[in-house]
Amino acid sequence: MDQLFRRNRVLKTLLSLTCVFATLLMIQKFIVVDIRMKELPSDLRSSGCASLQCKNKSALGNASAPVRQRAPAAWNITAIDCAADDGLRSQKWFQTLDSRFHQFVLHRHCRYFPMLINHPEKCAGDVDLLIVVKSVIEQHDRREAVRLTWGKEHTVSGKRIRTLFLLGTPAPEKDSKNLQKLVQYEDRLYGDILQWDFMDTFFNLTLKEVNFLRWFNIYCTHIPFIFKGDDDVFVNPLNLVDLIDFRREEGKVSDLFVGDTISKAIPIRNRQSKYYIPKELFDAPYPPYVGGGGFLMSSQLARRFYAVSESVTLFPIDDVFLGICLQKLGLAPERHPGFKTFGIVKRKVSPMNSNPCFYRHLIVVHKLSPEELLKMWDTVYNTKLTCARKGVD
Repeated sequence: MDQLFRRNRVLKTLLSLTCVFATLLMIQKFIVVDIRMKELPSDLRSSGCASLQCKNKSALGNASAPVRQRAPAAWNITAIDCAADDGLRSQKWFQTLDSRFHQFVLHRHCRYFPMLINHPEKCAGDVDLLIVVKSVIEQHDRREAVRLTWGKEHTVSGKRIRTLFLLGTPAPEKDSKNLQKLVQYEDRLYGDILQWDFMDTFFNLTLKEVNFLRWFNIYCTHIPFIFKGDDDVFVNPLNLVDLIDFRREEGKVSDLFVGDTISKAIPIRNRQSKYYIPKELFDAPYPPYVGGGGFLMSSQLARRFYAVSESVTLFPIDDVFLGICLQKLGLAPERHPGFKTFGIVKRKVSPMNSNPCFYRHLIVVHKLSPEELLKMWDTVYNTKLTCARKGVD
């Protein structure tokens, strides 16, 4: 009998030690998970329009709508749940609206969409500048040219740079399945694509703006600066970093939004123009805005952009939309002569547009083909290139 009691005591002791050990392991596991979550929020790889936005049926948006001050912990849009706002069809202003804007207006309450490809790890660690490039799936050659030139991830003047490309999905009439497979393979090679589940069209460029702002506010809270541009521009990273250093020395960082400013512009009423806007959508001069070919902004302003953008009705032209948001913040963009988002001169045949010395002393030049970008990059960074002038106005 004593032997049985002793055996039971031994078993109880072993069982207690096992429970203690298991408890310690679980505590350690939770600590590790908690640390990882703080460093890098898990990607839900979710998909669709935010339910709050889909329920908003206002035709022109509610300027006094509540502004969300904080982003969620991760991308939490899990389904596309955004029907057309059919109540607009009976309104007289909608019936007179140019038909090409109908789908945009019927669905512009849809603001946030599922992510098909996500890379929150891009913002992990010490990153000084995030380069964000608007592109579309078919433009593989442009993205490759950017990766080989100004979008290359490296350190410039002690500043660590990382790069991301923003994509939507191809139009149904395109070979969407194969294009999607190609972009997924491209992302496996480079790991630098953010893709949302909305169709990549000109009007939907504004969706790239608002979805990126939300993404940035979720995953990139510590990155101080963003350069956002097109995939057909030339960028001089050294000059861009120099500009950042100058603004820091001057103490002009919190409201930094600099580029090729366009002031006193009015909506284009020519129906043949890509930028045509009917009076039903906007019947006033545009606020000052910057050309979307390339601009620099601080992360502090990006967070304020995100907050105010949620109460601003989506607009078909993304550059103007950001100008409207900036105006609502009581700010104006800063013009810098180093940003040439309309080219050095408007006449493509001008020899100035192919002079590498101008490119050496500028920050952004629009517009170049992939072949022109690669050639100009090699020429500008050729140590044998000697330039007499320091810049161009």
